[in-house]
Amino acid sequence: MRMRLAIAPAAMPTVDLGGELLRAVLGLAAIVALILLAGWLSRRLQARAAPGGRRLRCVESMALGARERVLLLDADGKRLLIGVGAGGVRTLHVYEGQAPEPAPPAPPPAFGELLGRLRRRP
Repeated sequence: MRMRLAIAPAAMPTVDLGGELLRAVLGLAAIVALILLAGWLSRRLQARAAPGGRRLRCVESMALGARERVLLLDADGKRLLIGVGAGGVRTLHVYEGQAPEPAPPAPPPAFGELLGRLRRRP
């Protein structure tokens, strides 16, 4: 006699696709929110300046070679010309008196004037 074994078909787990999708989207939204929060916090903490403001400011910098630079600095109302190289840092000149205010940039020409220039070109 043959004996038949009744094997039940394997039960397939039911997956709630809507719930899984919602879970994935909420997880992604939480990660993006954490990234934005970290960026906001870093900007907030960097914005804290020392009382009285900054007293040292680099006005201009120019590279003279691969390792040499000339810096124009504002320090407590004086302008300093500093040379920086492989040998170290040297003060080249100290400008006495108040630093001159930069001249305001010239206003850009009107759009009609620019268009007229383009039309006149051959």
